[in-house]
Amino acid sequence: EHFKRTPFALERYFAEYEFSAPHLLCCSDAEPVSLKQTLALADAECRGLWDTLSLGYTESQGHPLLRKEVAALYPPSLAPEGVLIGAPQELIFLGLSAMLDKGDHVICTWPGYQSLYETAIAAGADVSRLDVTALEGNCADTDLAAAVQTLLRPNTKVVVINAPHNPTGWMPTPAAHDRLVKLLAEREIYLFSDEMYAGLEFDAVDKLPSAASVYNKAVTVSGLSKALSMPGVRLGWLVSQDVALIEKIAHLKDYTTICLAAPSEIIGIIALRNREALIEGNLTIIRRNLELLDAFFDKYSDRFEWKRPKAGTMCFPTVKGLRDGANVETMCRDLVATKGVMLLPGTVYGFTDSKRPQTQRFRLGFGRTNLPECLTILAEYVDGAPDVFA
Repeated sequence: EHFKRTPFALERYFAEYEFSAPHLLCCSDAEPVSLKQTLALADAECRGLWDTLSLGYTESQGHPLLRKEVAALYPPSLAPEGVLIGAPQELIFLGLSAMLDKGDHVICTWPGYQSLYETAIAAGADVSRLDVTALEGNCADTDLAAAVQTLLRPNTKVVVINAPHNPTGWMPTPAAHDRLVKLLAEREIYLFSDEMYAGLEFDAVDKLPSAASVYNKAVTVSGLSKALSMPGVRLGWLVSQDVALIEKIAHLKDYTTICLAAPSEIIGIIALRNREALIEGNLTIIRRNLELLDAFFDKYSDRFEWKRPKAGTMCFPTVKGLRDGANVETMCRDLVATKGVMLLPGTVYGFTDSKRPQTQRFRLGFGRTNLPECLTILAEYVDGAPDVFA
């Protein structure tokens, strides 16, 4: 019933423009790869699996080779039995639905992907939002554990974090992440960790251990969509040391997709066996684009401000000087209508800055090769002094 009353605001906005706007400057994924490129990476075993592939049903928990490749990402000792393969959005829904009951309390990082908190609400839980924008920027080691502790209740069941974070690019330091894990372990609280952007840290010192590797009550969700450039494959995974919980979630999956598409599983094995090369290619694009963004936001500092992200494919800048009656969504809709450039207004996250209500934020994606062209057109738009500005 909750989902009937609560549209997924981000997806509804994308549905209006994603496949009609000629210039996408808000994508959350890295530059997509083609099927031809992917198959060229296949080793002899994977090529054989692909060439002899049957389009019949697949194993509900996932292809054994695929689960083995996923488990290897989570040292020191995650078992393939602790891996469940599915579509990422599906796994968020199933995982939180299995973990929560009516009357539970959840703490969730925000702004963020709407499923991470709406699924908890739909399960009957009460959700407290942890504002990531209070932690981002120069105060990278602001104590995440202390921020969570202020929101804890006797009935807190799950803490949900997303790091690297969508849409800010924020990450806690490894020390701050460790303090969070210790806090939750003391209270035996579950940690649901969205790690879809893991691997896209700009500096190796910022890399975090996966929650599932360091905490026996953690569940990690990740997949191919972001860091590995394959959102169209619709392949993700849940992993946990708690095999019984993974089995419980797998039972719910019998009511959704049952199993993944056979071609997606083989593509997934190929991708994971070439993970480092795919990620390094994306980081090359990202680092080049970040230099362009540094110059852009420096030039237009009278109109925008940003906190340089630490990882991922997105940032969450602020637009300044909007006229009375205009907000960031007004600007974004005007930009796509007049210039064909799509940005994502922060309103789709339900976000307002409580300390500076007159400011407005938007999501800008920098994981794709079209960013230089898009920035040029955005600059033309700003230079034209559209009437959304005062």
